[in-house]
Amino acid sequence: MALAAARNNAEWCDLVCHSHGITTSVEHEVWAAHRRSPPLYPDAVTLAPSATVDAIVDRVDGGDGCSVKDSFAALDLTSAGFRVLFEAEWIHRPSALPTVDGPLWIPARPPDVREIWGEALLPSLLAEPEVTMFVARAADEIVAGVIANRSDKVVGLSNLVVLAADPDEVWIGAIAAISAQFPGLPLVGYESGDDLVTAHRAGFNSVGPLRVWLHQ
Repeated sequence: MALAAARNNAEWCDLVCHSHGITTSVEHEVWAAHRRSPPLYPDAVTLAPSATVDAIVDRVDGGDGCSVKDSFAALDLTSAGFRVLFEAEWIHRPSALPTVDGPLWIPARPPDVREIWGEALLPSLLAEPEVTMFVARAADEIVAGVIANRSDKVVGLSNLVVLAADPDEVWIGAIAAISAQFPGLPLVGYESGDDLVTAHRAGFNSVGPLRVWLHQ
């Protein structure tokens, strides 16, 4: 399942880069952007444990700020000038439509996108058929947001933001909204720290480690 999660995440990064006019490619089990990716997005993502350091450093702008998502925590990029920025775990759970008592989840509107997710994500992503951005509203205010992107066999849950709501209610509501939009597809993503603990309470299981490396 980690393989499917990594590829789904790379497909999401690909959509984000293309929305900014950045060309990308996949070679030797590595997805890579041909110039620096938007803020908070990697310049390369490994798609299999067999991906090599050379397959990455030969294809990215390796200056300061370059980041690599080592999807299987299988590489050592220190010799190329990188350090570990953070470690996380891929997560997975079956599709579900749990009872939701929290805020109402609805598709995001163009003005919501930058309000919640900042400059890296453009409203044009709302037109992508495999992407749905959701916001949670309570008392006419946005209290949370989440993004879903569909692959062949899974749907990715990412960019979950809690502004003013109970995190456990947000996770359960996000799962229900995504499962209703993409019925029958298992959910994947990655988290760390307290967010990982909350994801586990919402029924996700960890299915493998990953590392994000940063060049300095």
